[in-house]
Amino acid sequence: MTAIGLIDCNNFYVSCERAFDPTLVGVPVVVASNNDGCAIARSNEAKALGVRMGDPIHLIRDRLEKHGVVVRSSNYTLYGDMQRRVVAAVEDFASEVEIYSIDESFLDLTAFVGRDLVAHANGMRRQVQRWTTIPTCVGIGPTKTLAKLANAAAKRNPIFDGVADLRDDTIRHFVLDRFPVNDVWGVGRATAAKLASLGITTAGQLRDMQMRQARGLGTVVLERLVAELRGVAASAVEVVEPQRKGMAVTRSFGRPIEDLEALMGAVAQFAMRAGEKLRSHGLVAGQLTVFFHTNRHKRDRPQHHGSRRLSLQPMTDDSLELLAAARRGVEAAWRDGFAYTKAGVMLDDLVAAGQRPRTLFEGDVERRSRLMMAMDEVNSRFGRFTAVPATQGFKREWKARSENRSPAWTTRIGEVPVISA
Repeated sequence: MTAIGLIDCNNFYVSCERAFDPTLVGVPVVVASNNDGCAIARSNEAKALGVRMGDPIHLIRDRLEKHGVVVRSSNYTLYGDMQRRVVAAVEDFASEVEIYSIDESFLDLTAFVGRDLVAHANGMRRQVQRWTTIPTCVGIGPTKTLAKLANAAAKRNPIFDGVADLRDDTIRHFVLDRFPVNDVWGVGRATAAKLASLGITTAGQLRDMQMRQARGLGTVVLERLVAELRGVAASAVEVVEPQRKGMAVTRSFGRPIEDLEALMGAVAQFAMRAGEKLRSHGLVAGQLTVFFHTNRHKRDRPQHHGSRRLSLQPMTDDSLELLAAARRGVEAAWRDGFAYTKAGVMLDDLVAAGQRPRTLFEGDVERRSRLMMAMDEVNSRFGRFTAVPATQGFKREWKARSENRSPAWTTRIGEVPVISA
């Protein structure tokens, strides 16, 4: 019998902060998004105070200060390194690990079905906590959807004590009949509303839905969910992977920008990062849109939204070509006398690099491809922004606010904690 696990780090960003700052243990903690804008992670104590995901920090600052809530700026370098350590800790407990997100990984536990998998999962949780201090929950099931649902049950219901195994029919029916359908992995708000109109409000009722009806209501995606809730793996159901249609790199600035070259420095970074993302996905782009705008919420200030859409011929994943196109767009849309607070680069018309249509007068594509590969390797080995175009610069005075960011405890030698005995 197939056994799939899902290990999920509890309140991951907060737990990473607590790993190196024990004064945060037991107190309400909130981690803020880029530019210290919104709450993107909350400790259980902060959740109990009513802090919601996405709450703007500036609107709830008085409440946070009243209750002694500690706010930390997001530190993605730390979180990424801690994720690597968590994955290293679980590798001995699974024949295969599939990283699903920064705080979740699917595990192939089929090779261990002869053991007590609940005990096996608890041993894995203990090893993760020893190696990283990060608390976790584990869900187990015959399909990914059931493993995901089991993980949610393990978190919500103390009866499972952190590990829920839904391979047992009795336990599975108990959980599914009480689990809201809108919380099932893959059921969006619109689909949940359609299901509710049919009287389907629990995961158990969705499981019992006719397959043909599920496909008619929510396409093959909903049909797959119904099958997986019945214990049939998605690979046994017709699934067509949708092709990615676009991607974007956008940021708000830590301070307003009124100078063209300063704005171009920010846009240059976005264009270079967009090229990295294209190459990592094996894609090329045919359209680039660059935009920048003032603070829409300050109506007493002059407002301007600049944007230009440019065709990329030939289609490309070359960061320097994306940068050149972005500069043409910025120069065409720029207006003096405005304080810009956000900008971004968006890519559309994406196709697989191997299917890129060729043009008659292309340059040396292979040479530029090797250049991009070398740049990616340098930045991967020595840190992002090690090799950058001069336009991007190094000071990045426009970068997002991060007034409460913790040190790079694990990735920068000068900030490694020092213990005196």
